[in-house]
Amino acid sequence: MTVSNLPPLVTVFGGSGFVGRHVVRALAKRGYRVRVAVRRPDLAGFLLPAGYVGQISLVQANLRYRQSIFRAVEGSSHVVNCVGIMFESGRNTFDAVQDFGARSIAEAASAAGARLTHISAIGADPNSESSYARTKGRAEATIFSLLPDAVILRPSIMFGPEDSFFNKFAAMARIFPALPLVGGGKTKFQPVYVEDVAEAVARSVDGTIAPGKVYELGGPEVMTFRQCLETMQRITNRERALISLPFGIASLIGSLASLVPFVQPPITPDQVKLLKVDNIVSEAAAKEGRTLEGMGIRPTLAASILPSYLVQYRPHGQYTGSGRAA
Repeated sequence: MTVSNLPPLVTVFGGSGFVGRHVVRALAKRGYRVRVAVRRPDLAGFLLPAGYVGQISLVQANLRYRQSIFRAVEGSSHVVNCVGIMFESGRNTFDAVQDFGARSIAEAASAAGARLTHISAIGADPNSESSYARTKGRAEATIFSLLPDAVILRPSIMFGPEDSFFNKFAAMARIFPALPLVGGGKTKFQPVYVEDVAEAVARSVDGTIAPGKVYELGGPEVMTFRQCLETMQRITNRERALISLPFGIASLIGSLASLVPFVQPPITPDQVKLLKVDNIVSEAAAKEGRTLEGMGIRPTLAASILPSYLVQYRPHGQYTGSGRAA
């Protein structure tokens, strides 16, 4: 195979993360050459078997160093940005990762003449009370100013084997006699399967969905925070009290937990702010077909996937019967 007829090269930033690893696999299955740009390539070797020999390569890149970003994008026809954080730690701030970092990736893609797919989040808003949502919103505006034909995907909370939502609360249920319902558990989510999000990314790289738009990705069901935890408990066969926690108290707990060094807090004040707003696909996006269904992707029910990995949290794993819950 000569250089001229090699498959297109796609650079994926954050390819070793929760979303990124599924994106890499989806692109490899389509035959693309995939360059995975991560801070620690030595920890991303598990991605290589997802493709044939030489199809997936690993390069070092740090969003704080623009030169490494531009180097990672060289020769690519498409760039995918999967980088995002849910809480700040040290130099990994929302501004540095989700605003400055996203801008640098967009500038590198523009300089290379590459198209860009950016994974944002439902609720992204440059005027949001939440720093997470605010930096996501600023990044979107910057990206469109540099690359008007970019594709921006806004998923709701994502579920899958490595998710940080259902796994997190299932792990808590193994230890604690009660689980918190921040704000009374009334916040609405539209859980979306990570594989469906990866398929949406792959279709944007294929060029089969319209560029220059923001797509909102949600699953087939709208569930409240309470319903999500009740579903998790039913699958894991554990009954725990669900205690309503006012937003103010939850924010105070998050502030105190954030003071403990080297420990990921169970919740942060910024996440409490996010929970004040429903996380579902907007009526405008649904009406205009800027959804998974509009792309021709049938969303996956959470109930059909959650048992495949939450089974590990049952009292006796897969051997737990259908009797009384623990």
